[in-house]
Amino acid sequence: MKTLFGVITAMTTPFTADGQVDTEALEQQTDFLIDKGVNCLYPCGTTGEMYLMDEAERKLVAETVVRRAAGRVTVFIHCGAMHEDEVVRLCRHARAIGADGVGVVTPSYFGVNPRAMVEYYRRVCSQLPEDFPVYVYVIPQLAMNDIDFATMQQIADACPNVVGVKYSFADMRRFTEYLKVRGGKFSVVFGPDDLFLPALVMGCEGTVSGCSSCIPEPFVEIYRLFRAGEYDKARQAQLRCFDMTRVLKGGSDMSVFKNVQTLRGVRGGHVRKPLLDLPEAEVQALKEAIAPYLPKN
Repeated sequence: MKTLFGVITAMTTPFTADGQVDTEALEQQTDFLIDKGVNCLYPCGTTGEMYLMDEAERKLVAETVVRRAAGRVTVFIHCGAMHEDEVVRLCRHARAIGADGVGVVTPSYFGVNPRAMVEYYRRVCSQLPEDFPVYVYVIPQLAMNDIDFATMQQIADACPNVVGVKYSFADMRRFTEYLKVRGGKFSVVFGPDDLFLPALVMGCEGTVSGCSSCIPEPFVEIYRLFRAGEYDKARQAQLRCFDMTRVLKGGSDMSVFKNVQTLRGVRGGHVRKPLLDLPEAEVQALKEAIAPYLPKN
């Protein structure tokens, strides 16, 4: 089964001024990211404002990205939703359109105990072929539910098609525990992209990076240097990338990513209410602050 690796871009979803999914802009973004050298695409996640879209819109985004990528890179679709039946429908749809796999975030808002967590993933995964890969997506600071090592091990035992975890909280101890699931035969990709190099050194397979949706080049460079064994250069690239992610607010405001995309010639579009676009004064300040981190060519 395929797994995520390298620079895995958490894509934004561009919306038009009247709130529609801008498929043309989404195609632009797909081409831009592939041309810049990212390894995998991950639409419809947190960066993609997934909970602000209905099921039909999420399917449209997934179809657009898979079709435009046309096999040039690995594409996993995030399919987590508030209702379990919708999760299953989105997962089945992703498989039907030719996605390489899916991610499924933990249940959100309502507290879920370990037994219920294992049963949730068992039920969802049982509705998919055993050779269709699924990543558990853990982001406790937003979903309000966490998964400890023992529970993750139980999920892996119960679900043969769970190939790994997308872990989006900056806890290196928990991250290290996940590396031991299935005796070390478990894919771990790390959400905090400002810690990409440290995570690679520890054994993660890649970063799911929202910041790379608008400036992918530094992340691509870190991964290239790491794989080439040029660790001093990789460390310098990581330090610069760390500063850049602060300017981009680390994914706390999707309008930041979208404005930088537009600045780079890729139509970023609008965010969806209740989120708000950046005021013009903040857009101008962002342009000045991000200028040192933009490629010269």
